[in-house]
Amino acid sequence: MRLRSSQTVPLAWIAFAVNNEVLAAPLMQAQISTQALDPYPEKPRITFRSDGTLKLTVFSDLHYGENPWDSWGPQQDINSTILINTVLANEQPDYVILNGDQITGENTFRENSTSLINEILAPLIKARIPFSTTQGNHDNQANISHIEEILREQEIAPLSYTRVIPGVGGVEGPGNYWVPIYRNKNDNAPILILWFFDSRGGFSLNPDSVALPDWVDDSVAEWIISETAAMEKAWGPAEQRGAIAFVHIPPHAIQVLQSTLNPVTNPGLNDDLLGDGSVQDSGNTGEDQPFWDALNANVKNLHAVISGHDHGNEWCAREPTKDVIFCFDKHSGYGGYDSPDWGHGVRNLLLHSPDPTAGIETWIRLEDGETRARIVLDNDYGR
Repeated sequence: MRLRSSQTVPLAWIAFAVNNEVLAAPLMQAQISTQALDPYPEKPRITFRSDGTLKLTVFSDLHYGENPWDSWGPQQDINSTILINTVLANEQPDYVILNGDQITGENTFRENSTSLINEILAPLIKARIPFSTTQGNHDNQANISHIEEILREQEIAPLSYTRVIPGVGGVEGPGNYWVPIYRNKNDNAPILILWFFDSRGGFSLNPDSVALPDWVDDSVAEWIISETAAMEKAWGPAEQRGAIAFVHIPPHAIQVLQSTLNPVTNPGLNDDLLGDGSVQDSGNTGEDQPFWDALNANVKNLHAVISGHDHGNEWCAREPTKDVIFCFDKHSGYGGYDSPDWGHGVRNLLLHSPDPTAGIETWIRLEDGETRARIVLDNDYGR
């Protein structure tokens, strides 16, 4: 992949309600022309490498900001930053995804919560690696919100591709968007779409601090339908493009998969019981069904849906009712609940070809360089 020189992002002033107050802040222009269908006209186009490959590295559940009142918490952030720098230097990804729970918002202080975004993103900014984020349930808490994290990210990181679509996402779920990936920078149409969804969860800001829905809002389903229709109008049949989806809290439909896992075909840690306490979306079964239905019905060549949230799980499996592969990330950060034998690392995704039907190689990479759970996400996987 080749990036043009750094450019500033055109800004549009959009008002958002935050903690019962109106917050006016610069945001990347969110409205998209259905004619050009280019949400990033002033940013470098993300492309496959000249050899036809593309490498994505996914960090998840970094959990910065825990216990800022003692020495333990800040040391965990230092450890997590070391991990980020180590992985970036060794893996040399073309694109990075931070898949939720960047900050433990119930622990950090309200007055400096967003400064943690500067700390988290500093390695990516220094390395000039383009990236996107989703936000998790711990990013909506008494001292931080999803929109505040996104605003700070857009303010400091020229190569952030995170954006919001006004009116989509429901209460405290603004981070729903897509990023086009091109075979070559001058192509008229992308060959791969990265989709990002906001699963909300957590609590609203103080002083209200009320529990928030922990599923992707119904409005996102309608938006998926309209966006995919616009893509087909602008670029031709959906079958000409591949897709990967990222969402922090796993869809409720994958919970049943855990009882049928095979350690050979579904390698990787399997240490978090889905549906047990906070490690799965709430007991409101079916609330995320409109999103799940719309995603799988309208996004073609969907290689995988990838979630974080469950720190002790790394496996992938095929969800039979939608015939789609689901994968967990790897718990990256030193913050958040943990176990001594889990380790910390990332999920890598390597596309060997721009062909939208070709399989994707994926594996877990630990901080010390150990790799495990290597599989190929293709039409044969999990059948």
